[in-house]
Amino acid sequence: MKILFYGDSITDAGRNRETDTANASYGFGYVRSIAGKLLFEDPTKYQILNRGISGDRIVDLYARIKKDLWNEEPDVLSILIGVNDVWHEISRKDGVELSRFERVYRMLLEDTKERLPSTKIILCEPYVMKGLATEEEYDEFLVVKEYAKVVKKLAKEYGLYFLPLQEKLDEYATKFDVKYFLADGVHPMIASAQLIADEWLNLFKKEIDK
Repeated sequence: MKILFYGDSITDAGRNRETDTANASYGFGYVRSIAGKLLFEDPTKYQILNRGISGDRIVDLYARIKKDLWNEEPDVLSILIGVNDVWHEISRKDGVELSRFERVYRMLLEDTKERLPSTKIILCEPYVMKGLATEEEYDEFLVVKEYAKVVKKLAKEYGLYFLPLQEKLDEYATKFDVKYFLADGVHPMIASAQLIADEWLNLFKKEIDK
């Protein structure tokens, strides 16, 4: 079973882009935790590919869709995107407004379902918390939650799997200060990477890898 993770720096997590075989190709984030669990379980059953690229927005995912997604023909596709569509607008006026985010995401899904009709697709909820990189413009960053609503709507509309993350991160924040697991408000530290991995694996095992 080939599983491909598609997204931005949260997925990329410093991966080695020159190889798909070395441990470093998984990065140091949630994909590595998922790969460790599945490959320990059965290294002959699973192939894990990390195709996250730091800084990507939905338009960037669509631009590289053939090379990094379609050509790989994965059995399972997991997408986590959305925070940069807001962040880039705040920091450099180069974001993707909500209506265009939905249009391009919809196009990505429709084209992928047509090209890879048997691929099972998981849409992960984009999230944001108040941290070092987000606190000064946090009201503006909260727009990410509107993008999350779009992702959930698309998952329901196209009959795809939806992985909620914001609520789980918020729950964790009631136990520990955000500085211990999501210091900048966006990028997972080891604890939050494990949280995302655990939530993903719970969904995967319950709904897909039965």
